[in-house]
Order: sequence, then C-alpha cells, then structure tokens
Amino acid sequence: MKNVLILCTGNSCRSQMAEVLLNHDLSSQVHALSAGTRPQPRVAEGAIAALRAAGLNTEGLYPKDVDAVMHQDIDLVVTVCDNARETCPVFPRPVKAIHLPFHDPHGEPLESFLAVRDDIRARLIPAVREALGL
Repeated sequence: MKNVLILCTGNSCRSQMAEVLLNHDLSSQVHALSAGTRPQPRVAEGAIAALRAAGLNTEGLYPKDVDAVMHQDIDLVVTVCDNARETCPVFPRPVKAIHLPFHDPHGEPLESFLAVRDDIRARLIPAVREALGL
C-alpha cells in the first residue's frame, strides 16, 4: 500500500473529495489522507453532497492540519491548489510531490462541486497511478 497525502489550503473541499475518490478507486493500492495548510472548521456541504451523489462514503471526514500528518510515512504528496503548493511544508524525509490544481467551487451551486468531483476523478486517479508506478 502506498500512502498519498492530498494537500490543500482549507482541507474542506477539493482535498476531501480527492481523498475519498482515491480511497475508493485505488482501494487495493493506495491509502489516501488529506490535510490543509490552514484548515477550515468543517467540510463543505457541497463536497459532501457531491460525494454522496456518486454513492461514496463521507463518514468521518473532517479538516486536518498538515502538522498532524507530517510524521506519517507518505509516499506521495499531491497539492490541489496553488496556495498549498507555495506553502507546502518540508517533510522530515524526502517525499515525491506533484501539483494538480482544481477549481475551487466554494460558494457555487452543487453543479460546480459535481464538476470538480468528476474532474478530480478524471485527472487525479491516473496522475497518482503514474507518479507511483501503479
């Protein structure tokens, strides 16, 4: 199992959706977790609704600070917003990192969250497979 950290600023939308999608679509090869450089108080309702609309489990999702996962054995870090890329911390050991930005749908209708969910699934899954040689 490879451990993948999805890093965003607020850890309330894109990174949460990416975590759930990776854990679902690559469940036998990858364990994904997400964190934020400045986590929000809760996961965005639109992100939860978009995941549930695809039949995905949203139990236990909550924003986490990147400091809480710094010492875990991470094989790949994926930044999904430009701010997280610019403020990505230095990990205790060298970790491969890729940047794959996605639109931030906060404040937009559910259709935007659904489009971002589908974009994450379409681009992130193959990118993680390639980066980890799966």
